[in-house]
Amino acid sequence: MTDKFIPLAVPNFSGNELEYVKKAVKEAWVSTGGAEIQKLEEITAKYLNVEMAAAVQSGTAGLHLAMLQAGIKPEDEVIVPTLTFIAAVNPVKYCFAQPIFMDCNDYLCLDVNKVREFCENECKFIDGKLINKKSNRHIKAVAAVHVFGNMVQMKPLMELAKEFNLKVIEDATEALGTYEKSNGKHAGTIGDFGVYSFNGNKIITTGGGGMVVAKNLSDIKHIKYLSTQAKDDVLYFVHNEIGYNYRMTNLQAALGLAQFEQLEKFVEAKNNNYKKYTENGIKLLPFDNSLRSNKWFYSFECKNSNERDELIKFLQERKIQARPIWKLIHTLKPYENCQTYKIEKAIYYYDKIVNIPCSTNLTEEDILRVAQTLEEFCSCKI
Repeated sequence: MTDKFIPLAVPNFSGNELEYVKKAVKEAWVSTGGAEIQKLEEITAKYLNVEMAAAVQSGTAGLHLAMLQAGIKPEDEVIVPTLTFIAAVNPVKYCFAQPIFMDCNDYLCLDVNKVREFCENECKFIDGKLINKKSNRHIKAVAAVHVFGNMVQMKPLMELAKEFNLKVIEDATEALGTYEKSNGKHAGTIGDFGVYSFNGNKIITTGGGGMVVAKNLSDIKHIKYLSTQAKDDVLYFVHNEIGYNYRMTNLQAALGLAQFEQLEKFVEAKNNNYKKYTENGIKLLPFDNSLRSNKWFYSFECKNSNERDELIKFLQERKIQARPIWKLIHTLKPYENCQTYKIEKAIYYYDKIVNIPCSTNLTEEDILRVAQTLEEFCSCKI
């Protein structure tokens, strides 16, 4: 068995990436115009079974645009999870609104039961507006972040949103390829808006970049307009709204087209590698069986909270990259004074989760080595 370095998550460029990127370079379409951008939007929309998709600079940019289109205004409030990457929450602040932090469930996604409890007990519903009793602010939306390839329980969330007149913004940046088995609905296509990321560690990548979809065609058209500097007349530079330079480049889109051709193969690899870990005796956090999950990231649960950092160090010393789950956002300096509600499980999982290598190009030898190293660590703790 070799002792090569095994990274946590790296892109897989085993398809037509070089060919498509070279073509874009030869044709000199490398920046924010070019046919590949439209092609990537069209192939994404077809895959997700939606009318239209808008390519953007990043998942974060997509979330910002979705929140703007959802009507998030200064001093509004948005319900968000504390267990997520900070990019899922920062766009709330970009809109000069305030987040309210919620707990997670055992799939690490937003606890919809606690969201309902909060809305019913800590708020009042007046004239079609959900008002926070504590702050007296209007709660306008919920950010439903799908974590590691699992999904928020969307059916009860959408029922809740309808009851309290809330917009639902799905952060599906980690869930491209995940869908509900019962109806085939993809993560990101159930709420009012859905956002995907093509960052370097995602299941497919454009190097950076993302995609936005929306329930209403008019919403996604306006998001596309805002993302391209709100141009009303391209020739004479007429702009009737404040726009954003949130455009994807043609080079990125060319890379993305080659990646998209392999998406289902990558999902299969993620699922097979997860299965191989479990067959080698490694107990990982489960994925919801009601989903066809992309199984983007794998989570190993330490028995005790004091073992997490020891395990990460143990793996690193053996040239195996690992990481803890994100630091809970409500504990970070920019958000430490924000309102929280019954955060319990998020604290439990933050102390115990270690993410282990999950790249689509892991070999069986890589998986066996990681598994044996984990077993070695666990045996030392008995």
